[in-house]
Amino acid sequence: MTDRALSRLPVDDSLRIEMTGYQWWWEAKYLSDANAPEFTLANELHVPVGRPVIISLKAADVIHTFWVPNLHGKKDMIPGRDTTIEFRADKAGVYRGQCAEFCGYEHALMAFTISADPPAQYAAWAAQQRQPAAKPVDALALHGRDVFISQDCARCHTVRGTDATGTIGPDLTHLASRQFIAAGTLANNRGNLAGWIVDPRTLKPGTIMPGTRLPPADLQALLVWLETLK
Repeated sequence: MTDRALSRLPVDDSLRIEMTGYQWWWEAKYLSDANAPEFTLANELHVPVGRPVIISLKAADVIHTFWVPNLHGKKDMIPGRDTTIEFRADKAGVYRGQCAEFCGYEHALMAFTISADPPAQYAAWAAQQRQPAAKPVDALALHGRDVFISQDCARCHTVRGTDATGTIGPDLTHLASRQFIAAGTLANNRGNLAGWIVDPRTLKPGTIMPGTRLPPADLQALLVWLETLK
């Protein structure tokens, strides 16, 4: 009965998102909505309560499965075979999602969240996400941005509003607004972020992200700048 109800879900005026599964994280591209520009983020989605959502599902490498059990059933993501899933969150809250298809070493640590927000709160969040990264306002944060740009970080990650335009890893434009890092593996705080930068494979074995050893002063400046990306 639930499946039949979901299959008849009206999808007029739907929010459209493209979601791609990677080993082992999620990229979400919010398509243009009411003439507002698209934007990209990773691992943590927001949707407005009461509005249908259509997510186009893609896999970049191996088979993944999109699964948010409190919103819908499972949907496989097969390389070269795009599909969609539709749902509507009728209650505000945070819904946990998980890859439900064994996709390699870190399959169990490939999670994401969907926050269902009241429409006005969602609109404010989306407007913020469309903005480029805030410019540093003090010397320490400015130095941290320069460290990011000068290291391999900028070759793998995008931070809109800077010279970092990498596409291998997650978009970090608003990293500090996210609750978790490493696809739901770690709380987003300074200690975990420092450990992830220096030696990510200790925290999440199998990740393709290399460690970046920095002088302590440079690492602290980098962390200060990353914390401004809200």
